[in-house]
Amino acid sequence: MDGIINVLKPPGMTSHDVVAYLRRLFQIKKIGHGGTLDPAAAGVLPLFIGRATKAIEFFSETDKEYVAEMVLGITTDTGDSEGNILSTRQVNVDIDRINHVFTKFVGKIEQIPPMYSAVHYHGKKLYELARHGMTVERKPRTVEIKSLELIYFKDNIVTFRTTCSKGTYIRTLCEDIGQHLECGAFLSCLVRTRAGLFYIDKSYTIEEIQQNVSNNAMDKMIIPIDEGMAHLPAIELPAMEKNNFSRGRVLYYDFDHELNGFIRVYSGGIFIGIAKVEIQNQKSCIRLVKTFF
Repeated sequence: MDGIINVLKPPGMTSHDVVAYLRRLFQIKKIGHGGTLDPAAAGVLPLFIGRATKAIEFFSETDKEYVAEMVLGITTDTGDSEGNILSTRQVNVDIDRINHVFTKFVGKIEQIPPMYSAVHYHGKKLYELARHGMTVERKPRTVEIKSLELIYFKDNIVTFRTTCSKGTYIRTLCEDIGQHLECGAFLSCLVRTRAGLFYIDKSYTIEEIQQNVSNNAMDKMIIPIDEGMAHLPAIELPAMEKNNFSRGRVLYYDFDHELNGFIRVYSGGIFIGIAKVEIQNQKSCIRLVKTFF
């Protein structure tokens, strides 16, 4: 079994819980996920199975889309509803002010990872330190908020949709927006509606996956590896070059010179691997990065 399943992660399960459960269900050890979701969050969690696990690193760079709800006037030590309340303040904002503050966060911004996160610090995860009451200095990271749209605002509850780069913490985004609104805020609900080319309306719940396994209908759920990498440009190699490519030889090939970075490589219409476009000896060439056949 080699391919990708677009899983709809339920709240209450960690991303690792989903992987562990499907390993037992499929009786396959080689399964990984394409981007962690917090236990309380729900939504799209692509699972890479078998040889598809080699493609996870190329998928992780893709954009994510979320629908989130935040509560104004309250801050917590975790930045979400799972934490202890740190402060409460009066809220005196309207839709116009929220929209104005939203514009300040569109584009490249700096975020400090929350203490309750899986970021490593001297060999330990930050949330492990936080659970012992420790706070350490974290370096800010550059992320990109590509869109930020207000959906709903009433009774201090704000619902919004955002598209962002990998590594963006929506909890931190809510906290920072709350600071700009001068009332504080925390993330109360989060749903990932898209991860790369995987959309929530095409995802499968845990129960649906169980049912398809029982009905021996796994094929309908499995997405081919190359379809999951469709955000990368593609080229077709002549049949005579297939073996040279698969053996790792650098190929100087007449392809679209606007290509750069990682690309999908096909031969005879069959996906054979991922290559990187490079410049060697002042000439464009492709070099094998991962082979999938």
